[in-house]
Amino acid sequence: WNATELEAAYYGAGGGSPPLLVGLTLIQSAAAKGAVCLDGSLPGYHLHRGYGSEANSWVVNLEGGGWCNDIKSCVYRKRSHHGSSYFMEKQLQFTGILSDKPDENPDFYNWNRVKIRYCDGASFLGEGYNKAAGLYFRGQRIWLAAMEELMSNGMHYANQALLSGCSAGGLATIQHCDEFRALFPRNTKVKCLADAGMFLDVVDVAGGHTMRSFFGGVVSLQGA
Repeated sequence: WNATELEAAYYGAGGGSPPLLVGLTLIQSAAAKGAVCLDGSLPGYHLHRGYGSEANSWVVNLEGGGWCNDIKSCVYRKRSHHGSSYFMEKQLQFTGILSDKPDENPDFYNWNRVKIRYCDGASFLGEGYNKAAGLYFRGQRIWLAAMEELMSNGMHYANQALLSGCSAGGLATIQHCDEFRALFPRNTKVKCLADAGMFLDVVDVAGGHTMRSFFGGVVSLQGA
């Protein structure tokens, strides 16, 4: 079972109230900027508005999901929700740091909470195009288009903002933290939380540099 199925089984068995379901919003302005997923489809995000004392506080979570480091893996990826918005869930469960339940998420439950979907395969960093395979490497443009969209939707007025992500999203958080800080006035409290986002360039158990080789492929292929 995947995480969604496990959560459904848990809540269905009386484990508590069901998690919040938040609809997918496609970034319509992204097409004109060339800010598209691997297959050329529009990128998207899920947003649940904050309220009360934290109506001007924002959590932006960058979705994780690995990387593609060669043409074959990227072509495979573009036929999934990690490479195309055509395959993304129309609704996503907001749990953990995105939950709306005070007992589960006491620090952020009433903040504006955003999940930005990951569909470029290079931690929102690539810039390029492979015509033969029909692959768009536009992670950096997706990042910029998503930030522009959120700023126009009220994030510009944030009193405090937190950029977060796990795994590939955690690496994206590290890479984009300074850019995120630069979006806001100096008096806005801005922080970044990279969850499992650091991948060390060290010799592995087989005596090689697997991570160096893998990320080298991502960088050279996608222009990150």
